[in-house]
Amino acid sequence: MACPFRSSSLAPPTPASARCRVSQLRTKLKLSSWKLANAKKCVCVARASGPEPGSDEKNAGAGFPCTPSKVFVEEAIGAEYGEGFETFRMDGPLKVDVDYLNDKLQESFLQRIRHAMKPDETYGLIFSWDNVVADTSSLKLSAWEQLAFEEGKNMPRNGQIQRSMLHMAADDVLHKVLFWGDGAVDLERLKSRLLQLYYDNLLKLTEPVEGLKEWLDALYTAGTPCAVVSCLDRRNMLEALERMDLRRYFQAVVSEEDGMESIAHRFLSAAVKLDRKPSKCVVFEDDPRGITAAHNCTMMAIGLIGAHRAYELVQADLTVGCFSDLSVINLRRLFAHKGFGFMELQKQVVEKSPRKRKLTIDTIF
Repeated sequence: MACPFRSSSLAPPTPASARCRVSQLRTKLKLSSWKLANAKKCVCVARASGPEPGSDEKNAGAGFPCTPSKVFVEEAIGAEYGEGFETFRMDGPLKVDVDYLNDKLQESFLQRIRHAMKPDETYGLIFSWDNVVADTSSLKLSAWEQLAFEEGKNMPRNGQIQRSMLHMAADDVLHKVLFWGDGAVDLERLKSRLLQLYYDNLLKLTEPVEGLKEWLDALYTAGTPCAVVSCLDRRNMLEALERMDLRRYFQAVVSEEDGMESIAHRFLSAAVKLDRKPSKCVVFEDDPRGITAAHNCTMMAIGLIGAHRAYELVQADLTVGCFSDLSVINLRRLFAHKGFGFMELQKQVVEKSPRKRKLTIDTIF
């Protein structure tokens, strides 16, 4: 049975004065909530526009990263026993190691057909940033010279000491080699200033390593995917690649924001971004530690003579003096001795031999 009365008609009538008080209260609540929202918005804008605590305007203008960088830090090689890194998925953390990537990044059926027609696309090339893409040794030495001039110190000219300044951690160089700085606070100040000078010099970098652009152009024509790995932050590295006119050659970039803890982890991350299994990747390095990291990841390594001498790069699968010594056919020759993988599907040729006739002997009596 339907009720002819509305719910509002059953309530007692509200006096006019009470209605006025309620309307005034609602207006006051709306005004107060509007003011609170505007206040929160102003606070958010002020926080976003203002500099972060502990960062100065000079560093922000010069592109100096607020987070600590690993430029003057000796990184770990990594993957000594094939271990990888840990990533996170919707169903929980996932541990990725060398064997896992070699198994999961197997070529599909269509990819095998394409790579059979275009074998140069089979491989993935990984370039290290330091002294392979850019001449960072001169940038680091220039930063050390500027720091010595500002501190009133003498820049050592000994070749062995300069090699230590390029390849050792800044803490060890300042404390054990140069004997600069008094106390931990002074050492931190010198390291921060050294890093800032390096980034200032990086802004002036406009030319890549000799012969690299021609080599990348040949790889681009052949369709071979390339990646660059570095401990720099992504913004500074991409800007440097744009200044050197190399950005279009690299399909993947591994930077500090990827959170890799070792050299081998950077190589594995580059292989994932290139969609190539590690055993089909080639690393271009000039450091023996990087060559060892590449072999730990089951990758091939090409050593570039320059910062290190040829006898220090004997672990590399191929050693060259410059990029002009390379050709695309060299990449196929690196994998020529491997042949087919274990338990990989292969075509088996079956030779059909003619049927043998049965010979019978007729005996006549």
